[in-house]
Parts: sequence; C-alpha cells; structure tokens
Amino acid sequence: MNLAPSPEDERFRAEVRDFLETSLNGEFAELRGRGGPGREEEMVEGRRAWEAHLGLHGWSGTAWPVEHGGRGLALWEQVVFHEEYALARAPGRLGHIGETLVGPTLIAFGDAGQQARFLPPILDGRELWCQGYSEPGAGSDLAAVATRAELNGDRWIINGQKVWTSSAHLSDWCFVLARTDAGAPRHRGLSYLLVPMSQPGITIRPIVQLTGTHEFNQVFFDGAETDAAHVVGAPGDGWRVAMGTLGFERGASTLAQVLDFQNEFDAVVRTAHEAGTLTDPCLRQDLASVWIRLRIMRFNALRVLAGEPAGSSSQGPATITKLYWSGLHRDLGELAARVLGPGGQVIEAGGLSRLQRVFLFSRADTIYGGTDEIQRNVIGERALGLPKEPR
Repeated sequence: MNLAPSPEDERFRAEVRDFLETSLNGEFAELRGRGGPGREEEMVEGRRAWEAHLGLHGWSGTAWPVEHGGRGLALWEQVVFHEEYALARAPGRLGHIGETLVGPTLIAFGDAGQQARFLPPILDGRELWCQGYSEPGAGSDLAAVATRAELNGDRWIINGQKVWTSSAHLSDWCFVLARTDAGAPRHRGLSYLLVPMSQPGITIRPIVQLTGTHEFNQVFFDGAETDAAHVVGAPGDGWRVAMGTLGFERGASTLAQVLDFQNEFDAVVRTAHEAGTLTDPCLRQDLASVWIRLRIMRFNALRVLAGEPAGSSSQGPATITKLYWSGLHRDLGELAARVLGPGGQVIEAGGLSRLQRVFLFSRADTIYGGTDEIQRNVIGERALGLPKEPR
C-alpha cells in the first residue's frame, strides 16, 4: 500500500479543496460544521440544498460508474475527496444512505427500470433514503427479521416494525428487509423491498437520545404498500442483496469518519489549552494515546479498502475496524468530558456544547452497527475459528 501521493493526486486534492472552499464561503457558509451524527436535526433544508449543489457540480456519486451518472473516481481519489470533505468541515450528508448504500446496491443488483427510476433523484438530492433492517428482536441477528410482506396482485403489502431507523422522519424512501416466505429457512425467504415513506400505512415515532435529538426512529408498517417491481433481485434473495449493501457501507467514506474524529480531537486539545490543563502529564499522555490511535484507525481503514473489493461480504477486517473505532470514539468522548471539567455538566442556554455532544453521542458507538459483544463473537467464531457461543 503506497501512501505517497502522486502529482496527479495532489492536483485532484487541490481541485476538491478549491470546490469546497468556494462553496462553503459562499451561499452555504452557514452550513460549515453543521449536521452529522447526533446533529441530524440541524439546518435540514439548507443541507437538502447542499445535496443538490453537490449533484449539480458532479460531487455526488463520486464512486458510481460514469454510465450511471457518477464520477467514476478511482479508490484513492475517493479517499482524497472524503478526507478533504471532512477537513473542510462540510455539512453532514443528508444523502449519505442513498449515495453510499442504495445507489451501489441498485447498480450491482437492481434492474434497468429500478436504476432509471431511483438513481437520478439520489444524485441530485431530490429523494432521501433510510435503512429498514433492525427490529426489536432482530438487530445483530439480522436473519431473525419478522416484518412480513405478501404479494397481492401488483403490490407488496408490508406489516411489521423496524427500529433505530436513522433519519426515517426525513426520508422519502426506505429499503426494507422483509420475510416474504414464512416456510423458508431464515436466511432464505427474505426480500429486499423499496418502500415509499409517505403513505397512510407507515407510522414514524422518534427515539429521543441523550443528546435530546432523535435521528433514530421506530417505524411501524401496518398494511404499507409498494409496487411489485420494487423488489431488488429475486423475491427470496434478500439476504444476498442485504449483505451486499452492508459491504458497500465500508467504502471510502469511512475515511471521512477518521477526519471527523480528528476535528473533535483538535477541539479537545484547544479546550485543554484554553483551560490551562495541558501541563497535566496524565492528560498529555491520554491525548497522545488518542492521537496515535487516530493514525492507526486511518491506516487500518486504508488497508481494508486496499484489500477488499467494494460490496465484499467478508466480515473479519470490517468487524475489527468497527470494534476499534467505536472504542476509540467512546474514549475520545470521555476525554472531552475530562477536559471540560465540572463545568461540562452544566448545559448552557444555547444547548449542548460540541464536546458535551461528543461525550453523549459516542456512548452509542459501541451499540449501533453491531454491539462490541457481537463484534467480538464474529471475530472469534468466523475469523479465528473458536467454538461458538452457547445458544
């Protein structure tokens, strides 16, 4: 893995940086640093306009093939774009799930009609998506989903419940993993459906977090409908498609997460400097430890990207990466609370400060996307071949 940039890489980095600096010092200046995990309620309409701006200038779907409207960037160029995006403190992407998960899934598994219908509105920011996977009884054990869908004429009728559905209250569509053949084995008989969110058969209830926001939601399907043609792949082939979607989630956009954490770390260091606590040797050691772990996180992410094809269902490297960054971010949040000191327990009139929000939201990192306990079981059983957990 050669990390030395070529002259072409540097020219491309300058192009990305110039676009972001020009855009974020113009009509979108107030969006800088807004949105993202734990802050999805911020300036939603402005961030919708930002999605359209990215699409208009060819910076949405950067990894998609040119023939599907994307930019067709090479892997290293994708890394550069996402790193520069985070360094510029560009706004949290409202279209992340559509661009990173749904689009690549439709390109890989969808038919021509689905691609023509759904890809353009993702690229230009007209339609936002959410993910309908987890249920109260099926989170880490995704094959246990109980949401049902039955084909009635030219419509799928859907009944069930999804939970922890990020941005469901903002989304136009949801990709739903539902059981369409109750008699089939658990990993079979599942189908991957594209479901419109604005209809009488869907109820969305917010899940309020420690931060006071509610980007997560419960979604209830009570006779909700979607067109028979809105099944990706064949009916009953949903598990394969769903695993493909999770594979695309590990793309180059994960590098932006490293830089987002770096931005938070820099804010912790500034706060410690302003408070005069950088002379504390224990604090300095802990800051140095997090700085080192951030570099390890980046190199690990690059190693995984270089070794795994897009959409790969291999779980070992990605599982290790998830376990690593969730613990790192939790520790960074605790470090933020230490730096704030006793005053950090007081919420000012303007609401939570940035570092207070980091501390509170980072508690969720070891849970969502697969709990630490499940990640360790996956590593032990599937990567190391250890005996399975007693059932």
